[in-house]
Amino acid sequence: MAKQESNKENKEFTPAELGALAHLYRGEIYRSTTWRTRLDNTTNWAVVTTGIAFSITFSTPNSSSLPLLLVGFLVIVFLVFEARRYRYFNVWRARARHMETELYAPMLLGTKYEKNGDWNKVLANDYIYPRHHISLIRACGRRLRRSYAWILSIQFIAYYGKIAIHPVPLADLSELYQRTAIGPVDGHYVLLIHALFHLSWIIIAVATLYHDKVSRLKSRRYKGIS
Repeated sequence: MAKQESNKENKEFTPAELGALAHLYRGEIYRSTTWRTRLDNTTNWAVVTTGIAFSITFSTPNSSSLPLLLVGFLVIVFLVFEARRYRYFNVWRARARHMETELYAPMLLGTKYEKNGDWNKVLANDYIYPRHHISLIRACGRRLRRSYAWILSIQFIAYYGKIAIHPVPLADLSELYQRTAIGPVDGHYVLLIHALFHLSWIIIAVATLYHDKVSRLKSRRYKGIS
């Protein structure tokens, strides 16, 4: 009987435990903020390099459009770097968010926040067995939808705008293939590769969006939220 009463008492956090959780929460917020800044840095690199490519390509009517073509691949490199950083950021953000919804929100509402429930076990397991919460491809999809889709779309429009107006406006389709040719590579193949390049990131962005929606729905059902 005494043991059962002791277990009931232990369901509530002690002041010392709540203090430790507060410091833990502050640490997770600090780490998520630091990694969020690193995400912004990578996006800035992509924007700056795209701007440099614009400056070179549109400096004169006879300037080559090749820098605009190549910068798209460089932006993808930055996207992969940022996706790797996002996977770490997502861990710290998820932990902080978990404490906000499962501990601090009930505390503010005046409801019970027991330490023997599932939420603290989920958090404890995440500390004992640390892992990334999402795959690299899903991280790429999220960063594409948030930032990089706009950069790549502008690159796409600028490239075809350059081809269409410089050095003089296009007269026919055969001239388009001549302008897009790169050395021995025929313009048909260059256009095909460029189209596949942009189609691939669009597919990744849309497919991962669907995956995120399904995962979010499963999570809400698990928590009993309609």
